[in-house]
Amino acid sequence: MNGIKISLIAALFVANSVAEEIILDELSLTATKIATPTKNISQSIAVVDAKTIEDKNVLNVQEALEGIPGVNAESSTNSPNPRLIIRGAGLKARYGVREIMVMKDGVPLTDPDSFTRFDFIDMQDVSSIEVQKGPGSINAVNATGGVIQLITKSVFEEDKNRIKLGAGDDGQRNLNLKVRGAIDDNDFASVTFSTRKIDNDWRDNNEFDATQVSLKHGHIFEDDSSLETEFSYTESNMKIPASMTASEFATFESTGEQHDTSAQFQHTSRDSKIFALNTKYEKEVGNITYKPRFYFNTWDHFHPVTGLINDSTDNSVYGTDLELNHAHNLFGNKASLVAGVTAKTDITKDAKKYEYADYTSAAGAIVKTLSDKKGNLAQTEDSTTTLYGVYAMETFSPSQDLTFDISSRVDKLSFDIEGNEITAYSYGAKRYVAGAGLYSIDKSYTLFSAKFGTVYKLTDLTNMYLSVATANQAPTTSELGDNPALDMATSNNYEIGLKTRTKDITYDVAIYQNDVTDEIIQVLDAAGNTEYDNAGKTQKRGLEFNTVYAVTKNLDLGASYAYSDFKFVTFEEKVGFGGGAHWENRSGNYLPYIPKHQYALFAAYSMDNGFKSRITTKSWGSYYMDNANTQKYEGYKFVTDLMVGYEHEAHSLQLNVKNITDKYYAMEALKDVNGAESYKAAAPRSYMLTYSYKF
Repeated sequence: MNGIKISLIAALFVANSVAEEIILDELSLTATKIATPTKNISQSIAVVDAKTIEDKNVLNVQEALEGIPGVNAESSTNSPNPRLIIRGAGLKARYGVREIMVMKDGVPLTDPDSFTRFDFIDMQDVSSIEVQKGPGSINAVNATGGVIQLITKSVFEEDKNRIKLGAGDDGQRNLNLKVRGAIDDNDFASVTFSTRKIDNDWRDNNEFDATQVSLKHGHIFEDDSSLETEFSYTESNMKIPASMTASEFATFESTGEQHDTSAQFQHTSRDSKIFALNTKYEKEVGNITYKPRFYFNTWDHFHPVTGLINDSTDNSVYGTDLELNHAHNLFGNKASLVAGVTAKTDITKDAKKYEYADYTSAAGAIVKTLSDKKGNLAQTEDSTTTLYGVYAMETFSPSQDLTFDISSRVDKLSFDIEGNEITAYSYGAKRYVAGAGLYSIDKSYTLFSAKFGTVYKLTDLTNMYLSVATANQAPTTSELGDNPALDMATSNNYEIGLKTRTKDITYDVAIYQNDVTDEIIQVLDAAGNTEYDNAGKTQKRGLEFNTVYAVTKNLDLGASYAYSDFKFVTFEEKVGFGGGAHWENRSGNYLPYIPKHQYALFAAYSMDNGFKSRITTKSWGSYYMDNANTQKYEGYKFVTDLMVGYEHEAHSLQLNVKNITDKYYAMEALKDVNGAESYKAAAPRSYMLTYSYKF
């Protein structure tokens, strides 16, 4: 802890040594549901602005989030399917994102059970991203890791139309078109169309393509209230490459190619079609602003995974968030109350799982799949997941230098699942076996979250904040299917930090301790099964630092660092299966996959003549590959991206090169309790040349 104290003292010294001219702070539009400078928010929050998104040519959400301290964002598919972890939350996810609330323009994209799909996010319509870290946010429904808010280009905001074309290696193609205009004095509309494609020829079964269209309409009423509505449609086809053994990964490390692996299931994928509608109304009546939102989406997917093929065509999500903001005075200073109710239901009808039809076998065991053709029906399931809750947050200042915010929300989460498991895939025998037959799960959780935060103005440049927060995390639908006895986890977070905003330097320092009881963790057993269990207790301690220094008006330098000390306090892990199953003590061990040290650097340079460039590099330290801490993966150092571009009037030409030194490394390295290693490769060097024209 001495190092942490020194960091805080040094940061405070810098704050009082720099120039006293204050610059405008980035605004958070969502942390308190009222536009607030990030310096005045009593928690760690990062904002990825429009310039960064444009300079990095962000097409996948993880490209925007990498480099934020405390956020682990990597993709095993080189497509919009990241593994996303905030301060250890989300570690349990086999695929998709869990334990983190993802929102777009205030509308939750996360299902009630905390599962998030990134398939239907068009990053080319996103103007900024906010990342709130830790539990206790009034936005975070059943999510202890934090909140990611995607803010898209508003239909009310004047902006030039644009066409954007991109081409690169590995068959990369990108087209984006946005047209926005006024229909009359009170009505506005915009259309965004995007299509993307990449072949990823350096490995097998990794093609990706997506087509997305969005139509937005906005109306301003005579009383200045507004109504904004968006219709969107996405069709996404994503092949998911197989993981590698240790020897196969060694081949990748020397060649940069991944072909003909020994993995059984060679034809996994996720093909989705998604239609979404959301509408939000805003009206001021005196000191109260009403913000009701309604949203709906329906989706289907064809999703071959390990063992079985998921085919679900009738899925619907309905939800509402009825919010009000009340501006008032307290202790002679301005104060605000944010309150609301939410309700959401996720209904899946007649979801089916099938056996693979085409595969080679030996002694009845599956050796390798030959296609993703559906075989015999293995399982049917209907499920309804319902969530409803209330929330409130009061922010007030008893003095000019001191601000408090107190918030709480309570939610009721209910699962109603019925199905018939005709056959199942046995990971140990590597074949299909008789299923459990009819089953039903009827379970409910009452989720509570709360936060007390305070911000103290140390100087005109620097604020100090302190927060204490708690929240519950319930299992997901699929986790309950694996283990109906799962309890919800409870996360208690204690955090202190400094935030400085000056003319030339901005920085944030955060120190936290997060104690989690009954944390739901992923266990890879000796038979190859991925199971879920409640760890007795985990403790996560960390330090995060982020800074940007404007050397001149043309040159910015930035750095970030995260120190993560995440351990099991008490945990017994089940090892083996059948008659040989037994329990082993993992107490005191480090959580797998999370590096103790993670850091990133960037330099961005722009000239008055239109030339611009940006270089970014990131490093992950070593981490343990299993709960038993028997082996480490060494991580990677200085994986570097480069951008050079030129802008002239309405024209822009930009070259982005990712992993410019062509490092071959793993984005994930795991080890099961039987000692088998598995690796997922990160993408080698790639480039894209992009031209855009504004009109």
